[in-house]
Amino acid sequence: MTAVPLFNPRQVPVIGVDAHLPKLELSVLQSDALAKRFACSNEWKPELLSEARFSDREPVHASVLIPLIVRDQLTVLLTQRTQHLSSHSGQIAFPGGKADPQDRDPVATALREAQEEIGLDSDFVQVLGTLPIYTTGSAFLVTPVVALVRPGFKITPSAYEVADVFEVPLAHFMDPANHRRHAVDWQGQRREWLSMPYQEGEVERFVWGATAGMLRNLYRFLLNH
Repeated sequence: MTAVPLFNPRQVPVIGVDAHLPKLELSVLQSDALAKRFACSNEWKPELLSEARFSDREPVHASVLIPLIVRDQLTVLLTQRTQHLSSHSGQIAFPGGKADPQDRDPVATALREAQEEIGLDSDFVQVLGTLPIYTTGSAFLVTPVVALVRPGFKITPSAYEVADVFEVPLAHFMDPANHRRHAVDWQGQRREWLSMPYQEGEVERFVWGATAGMLRNLYRFLLNH
């Protein structure tokens, strides 16, 4: 059974901001540059690979798609999960979910889930590669699949799973000045995470937890270009 966190992450104090780390140049955040980085074998070290467990169930394999929309500057497509879902309800996430037996690999899982959740047609998707598995506190073993998405696609969100779909400039997430650290003592252990909030008009998109952790690993990956 998966336990539900009893704290509001928005209200947990910020204990640090990583503005001391280098900001990625815009030249690194271009489609061609990203494709070249995924094609090369430069060594790098992921920073965040797991969270403190709060579930006693057996681990479940899953995948998410990190869709980078090809516009004047790349944007990251994200979803807001509906409130009634049993896992990570109401949170901002990448499209994705559990692996099905018929999925040939984690990439197939990510593409299928993106089609089911938001109606993203795989014909518009160019998969660049994957990042290391990220283990969530709810016992999901998540493979992040990074892909470019050419314009012209249509979004048809699943009303059951998706409350909203929106885009954030990739440059925002690749600037550590926007990476905030949080910590809380919860259920007898210290839990720490990153948040990367994005202000869109009067709406604050509060990106945190696993989604922020995977974006931080993408930052580390691209830093070693």
